Amino acid sequence: MASKLKILIVDDDNNIAELISLYLTKECYDTKIVNDGEEALSAFEQYQPNLILLDLMLPGIDGYQVCREIRTKSNVPIIMLSAKGEIFDKVLGLELGADDYIMKPFDSKELVARVKAVLRRYQPVKQTPAAGQKCVEYPGLVVNLSNYSVLYNGHSVDMPPKELELLYFLASSPNQVFTREQLLDHIWGYEYIGDTRTVDVHVKRLREKIKDHDTWSIATVWGIGYKFEVKE
Repeated sequence: MASKLKILIVDDDNNIAELISLYLTKECYDTKIVNDGEEALSAFEQYQPNLILLDLMLPGIDGYQVCREIRTKSNVPIIMLSAKGEIFDKVLGLELGADDYIMKPFDSKELVARVKAVLRRYQPVKQTPAAGQKCVEYPGLVVNLSNYSVLYNGHSVDMPPKELELLYFLASSPNQVFTREQLLDHIWGYEYIGDTRTVDVHVKRLREKIKDHDTWSIATVWGIGYKFEVKE
């Protein structure tokens, strides 16, 4: 029998944390609750979760710092929870490496749906060789969606699932322009509560890891969106 996926819940309001745990255990996830940032970092090492639900306003080390420290050593999916709805807060969370951002108060069904969506993207789909691999190749770049790997100039590049999927989607349709709304729909797969700057943040992170090549680049189409430009 496959083991349950583990979710670490970090929230200083234990009532909210227990409620989230109840929702998720009904969906057959294993959960662990901690109430502050230091506990979260310790539990991350010991519990080895498959996903972290991380409140931003924590005593001691806040959620932003917890996310920053975890991202130095792991690409485990992180969904931030916060009553702070300013665009700045959302963008900052995404820039630090969060995979999603959910506003409090939240609907239980939406929370569960977001968790499932992020975990689906994080867990590579197993394919038999006969099924064929989802892979695109360009000079100096190989993006493999079958095993969620990226090779850049012969070296493996660590990427969270959304970044890799965004790169694969763009590279799969060279020179085709996509609006930010189209990219949100294709990569995130649901109506994202936030704004289209989510796409800009992920493109920025991709560009920090994947520099333009002589024959290809991740190009901005001003006023529209982005494309994977291949030079003839």
